[in-house]
Amino acid sequence: MPSKIKCSHILVQKQSEAIAIHERLKNGEKFGKLAKDLSIDSGSAKKDGNLGYFTKGMMVKPFEEAAFKLQIAEISDPIKSEFGYHIIKRFA
Repeated sequence: MPSKIKCSHILVQKQSEAIAIHERLKNGEKFGKLAKDLSIDSGSAKKDGNLGYFTKGMMVKPFEEAAFKLQIAEISDPIKSEFGYHIIKRFA
């Protein structure tokens, strides 16, 4: 398992929003555009959801566990954390 990965995410408040966005991604919409338009994480949203590289222990547990299980280019199902619902895409 890699010690450092690179991911982007889309963060929303409601599970229903996350499910709807996940469906839009499955239908071919661009992750970066949806992150820019819909994510409530304003810092990463400006960068197409890009969180950069991170190691274990840097993110909240549910997010980290999901992110490290993803294959490169894979998109997660919605993941609940204390911040809301994340959809994560792994890049490296």
